[in-house]
Amino acid sequence: AFGYPNQKTVRELIYKRGFGKVNKQRIPLTDNSIIEKSLAKASKGRIICIEDLIHEIFTVGPNFKEANNFLWPFKLSSPNGGFSKKLLHYNEGGEAGNREDKINALIHRMI
Repeated sequence: AFGYPNQKTVRELIYKRGFGKVNKQRIPLTDNSIIEKSLAKASKGRIICIEDLIHEIFTVGPNFKEANNFLWPFKLSSPNGGFSKKLLHYNEGGEAGNREDKINALIHRMI
């Protein structure tokens, strides 16, 4: 499933399930100093805190590549209530495919 999440969903994902890639290791984003040390030089000082990282990811700004490479892939659980029909496309009443703005509800069930 895929779609277009809103800023609130991106913020919740990064705060609750966000991990950074530091020296090829998965480090939880608990402090702004982790982001500042890893991304300040690559982003020319534009990304120094979690809110800057969220803004860069959501708006696909000029340092999106560095910010996206810094973030570890999110590990989400199965949604509460489960999937209805995993194999069918969303347009056919299933779960797979483009949900557009309705991806937010699925992500909230998975966080």
